[in-house]
Amino acid sequence: METGVLLRSILFHLSFSALPLHFSRSFALSLPVGIHPLDEEHYARELIECKDGSKSFTRDRLNDDFCDCLDGTDEPGTAACPQGKFYCRNMGSTPKFLFSSQVNDQICDCCDGSDENDGTISCPNSCVMGGNSAYQMRSHSSQDNSVSFGRKATRAGINAEDSIQKVKGLKMLVVLQVLIIVIVVGIPLFCRRSRLRRRHSR
Repeated sequence: METGVLLRSILFHLSFSALPLHFSRSFALSLPVGIHPLDEEHYARELIECKDGSKSFTRDRLNDDFCDCLDGTDEPGTAACPQGKFYCRNMGSTPKFLFSSQVNDQICDCCDGSDENDGTISCPNSCVMGGNSAYQMRSHSSQDNSVSFGRKATRAGINAEDSIQKVKGLKMLVVLQVLIIVIVVGIPLFCRRSRLRRRHSR
């Protein structure tokens, strides 16, 4: 009976000790883009201090496209501060920092596309395909932005079709590898069972 009480006590303490972890994870997921995971606690407060210590700002001024901190602490997801840094998480590939001037410049610098977060361009997530692909959309000088955007959209379509073809090729390769493994393992097993049946039938 003592072990039952001890077991219930342990389970009770474990469930409540895991509760803050659950809330901190769910809160961390709601943080803005461009923040390094080690800085999530810094940005989780209601009153956030500039990293250089010059001043403080409230959460509602975070990523408001106005540079309050000289070091760019208040604008991790925009290009408002020249000294700012943007963090690409690049899940499935190598994370990296970008200069704030590379944020929302219509060039997909992060393989997860998180640096283009203003909705003017859609960057495919190429991280799962092995990292930073050569997929970049450069802004060409053109009098008509719609023509320029049309060219970019066409390029995006071509790159998307290319990616789809690569994924189909990878799927075919995996299917062929599985088939070869089944044949290499299956044929010797089948032959061995056939020999064993012949021996037992004699």
